[in-house]
Amino acid sequence: MSARNSQANKQAARERLRAERERQAKKDKTKRQFIVAGSVVAVLAIAGGVGYFVVQANKPKAWEAASTAEVVKPANSTGDNGTTVVIGKADAKKTLELYEDPRCPSCAAFEQANGEQVKKDVDAGKYKVQYIGATFIDNMAGGEGSKNATSALGAALNVSPDAFLAYKGALYSQANHPEESVDKFADDNYLIKVADQIPALKGNKKFQDAVKAGTYDAWALKMSEKFDKSGIKGTPTLKMDGKTVVKEGTEGAPMTPADFGPAMEKALKG
Repeated sequence: MSARNSQANKQAARERLRAERERQAKKDKTKRQFIVAGSVVAVLAIAGGVGYFVVQANKPKAWEAASTAEVVKPANSTGDNGTTVVIGKADAKKTLELYEDPRCPSCAAFEQANGEQVKKDVDAGKYKVQYIGATFIDNMAGGEGSKNATSALGAALNVSPDAFLAYKGALYSQANHPEESVDKFADDNYLIKVADQIPALKGNKKFQDAVKAGTYDAWALKMSEKFDKSGIKGTPTLKMDGKTVVKEGTEGAPMTPADFGPAMEKALKG
């Protein structure tokens, strides 16, 4: 090999080595940039995540917010915060106070057995019905279905007293009422699905919007407070002229038609 070729080969090798070093240097620089950028993104993501969870943690839950919200009174209600709900003919001399919790299985059984008779008696003017809604099962069994269903009942009452009674009956029906441990009434879509069985509520956008927006949530809580202040310990409870209506010989509500009829006759005479 000539000295000239040897020198040329060495020069070419040096050039290749220099080029390789430059490529490696660029590669290392790019890698460092990605690492720094990734670190910044990670920090921002962590900060953003922390910020999100802080906001969510400090954001009032719907029912917590409702507890301090202004009460919207449904139409066809009277009294403080609209919690006096009396349905029936104005000239009916007697008023049956009916204390119920939407999730209560005993209330469902009572309504299934006697709801139609109550409606017939109210339509006939035998007595009016004053409804007092409870929500204690939400605390006992967990969930928010009692409150949510009471709020939806407020939306139905805002449509009409008849819509209220029909919707209450539908919620308590065997086909629609869930087990006490199943918080199905917490789902607005389910409440609206049940309402579609009532002609006055079927496809009623005003009613549906009120349910979804929780328009009567604060009202539902005030209704629950009214029940809590009543001293009633269980549902269903019936009262006429301040006296508890019971099955003959017991301290319990008249649950069957055979017991309900005589109990009401006695109460109406008393």
